[in-house]
Amino acid sequence: MTNAQATDKHPGELTDVPGWFPALDQMLFTWFLERQRSQGIQGDLLELGVYMGKSAILLGHHLQAGEKFTVCDLFEGDAPDGANQAESQKSYASLTRQTFERNYLSFHDTLPTVIAAPSSVVPEKVAPNSCRFIHVDASHLYEHVHGDIGAAHDLLLPEGIVVLDDFRSEHTPGVSVATWEAVLNRGLRPICLSTQKLYGTWGDPEPLQEELLDMLRQRSDCGLSVQEAAGHRLVRARSRGMKPPPFPTSRHYLAPAPASVPAARVTESRAARPARPGPSRARRLAKDLLPPVVTRAVRRARAKHS
Repeated sequence: MTNAQATDKHPGELTDVPGWFPALDQMLFTWFLERQRSQGIQGDLLELGVYMGKSAILLGHHLQAGEKFTVCDLFEGDAPDGANQAESQKSYASLTRQTFERNYLSFHDTLPTVIAAPSSVVPEKVAPNSCRFIHVDASHLYEHVHGDIGAAHDLLLPEGIVVLDDFRSEHTPGVSVATWEAVLNRGLRPICLSTQKLYGTWGDPEPLQEELLDMLRQRSDCGLSVQEAAGHRLVRARSRGMKPPPFPTSRHYLAPAPASVPAARVTESRAARPARPGPSRARRLAKDLLPPVVTRAVRRARAKHS
């Protein structure tokens, strides 16, 4: 993963916010959250690790009346240990709380509840069995991810959804170990896998998988495969030139200026052209009286001396 650069400009669209949130995952987040709404599922939202706010902005758009949205990140604060501090300085040096809040408030009227601290404090701030959707994208170190997954288990509603980022990136083996350990030993059941994230639940994944498969099979911009492993059905989705789903623009959005229309080409009409003077009477008379051979000879002589 390369380090996305911060910007001091107000974003006009979600694509203007730096961060790693592919179109496929934007589509999947939107599908799961809208399905929960259509099913009448109520519960809070939680994100561990926000970076510049790209995924948090999308999550906040799906907040329902009476629900609470909480985000947690170190921002400029101290990490709980040396390894986590080194990770933060290497990959997230440009992250500040001010930048996150500026980006978020470009799209929303109010901020979520912001916890500027290690994710280990979240269980003290968020009630057990209160969340319907949790996005885990904080530290990539095994010990921290293991703890975040345990917290997600305790904070989610029985049919809630947890999303684990970077579960198979080559530079985040700690996330991979913690994720598959949770699947094999801690009761987490995968719903689907994207290129970057694992979507899972501690409830029954099959109804979700069936609806998801029906939706994905109708899309020409999404590759799809289904595999079985260790007693789990793994639905794998990948983008085929997918575009992000529509998303409202920010309060700072400026529509692009309309393309300039080239000036119409002015052509001179026949009526506007000055009349060409007609041949004189003497020339007309010579043309009528001289034989064609003489006429052609005269034309050649004129051409030779012209």
